[in-house]
Amino acid sequence: MRRCSSIVSLLTLLLVSGQAAMAADPLEAAPAKLGLDQARLERFDPLIQSKIASDQIPGAVLIIARRDKIAYFKSFGLQDKAAGTKMPKDAIFRIYSMSKPIVATAAMMLYEEGKFDLRDPVSQYIPEFAAMKVGVSATDPKTGKPTVTLEPAARQIMILDLLRHTSGLGYYYATDAAGQPYYHPYGVDRVDVTLADWVKLLAAAPLLHQPGTTFEYSYGIDVLGRLIEIWSGQSLDRFLAEHIFAPLGMPDTGFYVPEDQLGRLAMLYTPHPLGTYDAEGILGLGGPVVPFPGPQQDYFKHKPILLSGGGGLVSTALDYAKFSMMLANGGALNGVRLLSPKTVALIGADVLGDRPRAGGAPFTGYGFGLTVEVSGGPAVTGTITSKGEYDWGGVGGTSMFVDPQEKLVGVLMMQVIPASPFWGRMLRQVGTQAIVELEK
Repeated sequence: MRRCSSIVSLLTLLLVSGQAAMAADPLEAAPAKLGLDQARLERFDPLIQSKIASDQIPGAVLIIARRDKIAYFKSFGLQDKAAGTKMPKDAIFRIYSMSKPIVATAAMMLYEEGKFDLRDPVSQYIPEFAAMKVGVSATDPKTGKPTVTLEPAARQIMILDLLRHTSGLGYYYATDAAGQPYYHPYGVDRVDVTLADWVKLLAAAPLLHQPGTTFEYSYGIDVLGRLIEIWSGQSLDRFLAEHIFAPLGMPDTGFYVPEDQLGRLAMLYTPHPLGTYDAEGILGLGGPVVPFPGPQQDYFKHKPILLSGGGGLVSTALDYAKFSMMLANGGALNGVRLLSPKTVALIGADVLGDRPRAGGAPFTGYGFGLTVEVSGGPAVTGTITSKGEYDWGGVGGTSMFVDPQEKLVGVLMMQVIPASPFWGRMLRQVGTQAIVELEK
């Protein structure tokens, strides 16, 4: 009887131990072990809850990680207001422009293989970009009407120009001299063509600036996506899945949400009324939020024909945190190395310099690296973020930052379009103030 009782006790102990082992996430650690303060991290809670209570956002998922471990991982509010569905930690979000750092990483992996040089002309691989013209706006002195004349590009677009947005290309919101959508006559807004055909449509349109002269947020990373296909011999979705998502354990990141996972896709919202602009031209939070009208609600529910490297991915907070931790750790995570630390340093270096800035430019005190905004440090930004910290966001409310100096990472996911800059600033500010032990 005693032997039987001992066996039962042993089995119970093993079961409890096994459950504890299964419950412990190897990616998570106590904040104190990571040089972070638990109470300071929890300052996020009332900030986010207050915006949910005032109906400025429906819900959110937030991760703060340091030294390859997650210290803070919470979900807030609702995934779907009408259905009353709570926001799960594994909710899937449209990350829009937060696709860009992932695609830049893919390109730099091929760079490390010697597939190209950053100063190679794009036309070396896509001939349609060989003889670009630049549209120069002017005013007819006789009629007073706006005119556009074309002049030859002074030099070729380099691959580096695509990554730092100095290619002369514009973006979907660009307008011509008469205030009309710039790219519409060229069919660039089509989504029913392949990436290979789409870049040819883009190359037919005149550039907005001479290559290399001006920062203009642009379609450059979509062109880079096509170059990845050419260099690798794989479609963009397959290359990302095989070389980034699978190695890092990012099962929910891709160009669409599989049908059996659609219940996890967060509803997309927009402020109504849209809000106001402050003295710096920054869009206010607006509110209350209502479901976003039009086809955007249904995008990402089916595999697309056009694979947009500039804004076509969906992901979860955890997936994107793994990607960000890889960058913070110099290109490796959990024994898997994607990039050399030297290449990661280049991604976060200010390669923009003192070039003038047009549409979509970084804030004062920030430079620009390879698809990311780069902090010049407290003295020039007036913030507590480290010099060399870099970040980016998506128009649907997603934000990320990587602080290589402090090995700190933040990822915030929500679905409100257009997003307010408040969220990216709040993520960096509150995330950074949680540090109580500096890296040596």
